[in-house]
Amino acid sequence: MTYKPKPVKTNNIKLPKSLDCLVEKIAQNVHDNWAKARIDEGWTYGPARNDEKKETPCLVPYEELSESEKEYDRKTALETIKLIIKLGYTIE
Repeated sequence: MTYKPKPVKTNNIKLPKSLDCLVEKIAQNVHDNWAKARIDEGWTYGPARNDEKKETPCLVPYEELSESEKEYDRKTALETIKLIIKLGYTIE
């Protein structure tokens, strides 16, 4: 494999606590977009992930996800906001 991911380094960006609510709202939207795409592809809820049957236990509302699943979506949200700031944009 020759692909080498090169994400923009955002570890020097510290977000104020005032953005915690925004991070959570974006994380929920990330999950909802992911879930909609899976449903559109024919996936359904199942107690365990099964690629052949297109079943996943993650097809539930964001609030019902495990904390580890929520953290995955929060990290995506957090890194997106940090990138926006790193690129020179402001969030007001």
